[in-house]
Amino acid sequence: MRVLIIEDDLKVAGALRAGLTGEGYEVVVSRTGEDGYFRATTQPFDVILLDLVLPGRSGFEILAGLRSRGLSIPVLVLTARDAVEDRVTGLDCGADDYLVKPFAFGELLARIRALLRRGRPEDRFRVRLADLELDSVTRTVRRGDRPIALTAREFELLDYLLHHRGQVVSREMLARDVWKEPSRGTPLSNVIDVHITHLRKKIDQDFSTKLIHTIRGVGFLIKEGAP
Repeated sequence: MRVLIIEDDLKVAGALRAGLTGEGYEVVVSRTGEDGYFRATTQPFDVILLDLVLPGRSGFEILAGLRSRGLSIPVLVLTARDAVEDRVTGLDCGADDYLVKPFAFGELLARIRALLRRGRPEDRFRVRLADLELDSVTRTVRRGDRPIALTAREFELLDYLLHHRGQVVSREMLARDVWKEPSRGTPLSNVIDVHITHLRKKIDQDFSTKLIHTIRGVGFLIKEGAP
């Protein structure tokens, strides 16, 4: 899940980035209205967190511009302006929700999850293979009737494998797309192998049908049954 934060306050933006990244979201921060509007209209995001008072272009202008272009991406307005008229203006310009600073981070996460669900088919955010199901909104994984607790990195890794189910995924692909460190000086192969081992134990160890397979010398494959 990609989140765009358009916020000029360094402290607030940094705290949001750290918190959301820790929850497994991919976060992009923009500190001006012009840059935020450019990113929102040229790059794919699942939700936007938008301050109203910004240099270059106001949050109201960004909202109106997005909606006039037919972009329906959910927008959660985060602002210290709690006057009723500001909320009405924001909602009329196309905001999906409104949260007044300061706010609890847990409430922010709940609002984001609600926006991602609202008006969208839930299956868009669920990936299934055999009796394994991953929900990218609630960030939960189940196999059969058993919930499986994963770390943030294990979740990202499983999500990537499932979106490439039936295909062999190389370590280079994982370094580039999951770890986002394609040019790291120290090879990631050992780190990736350790995470795959931990993930396989959680997903396959107690089940007769194995889903995660190692293709020697090539990479990894997730599919029902033997490769």
